Amino acid sequence: MRPPVTNRDSDTASVEDAGLIGLRALAWALADADRASRLLALTGLDPQALRANASDPVTLAALLGFLESHEPDLVACAADLAINPAALVRARQLLDAQ
Repeated sequence: MRPPVTNRDSDTASVEDAGLIGLRALAWALADADRASRLLALTGLDPQALRANASDPVTLAALLGFLESHEPDLVACAADLAINPAALVRARQLLDAQ
């Protein structure tokens, strides 16, 4: 008998998973200079604060909220990370709850 199939792409199982998704999304967002500039401008973060707090749940939730606010970025990020866009939204919700 095979184990049940789970779709971890559609949701996040824990805050730890949410943090990993957030870090991957942060790397994705910063890979494009225009998108990185927009991220900094819209979140109020500066490069030094972003570096210092990159793994902080509040920072990662802000980054994921930034992606949520522009659906094309949310969908593109999810596609590049090979996850469901809903997993990015759920990760933000879990990180916001911290």
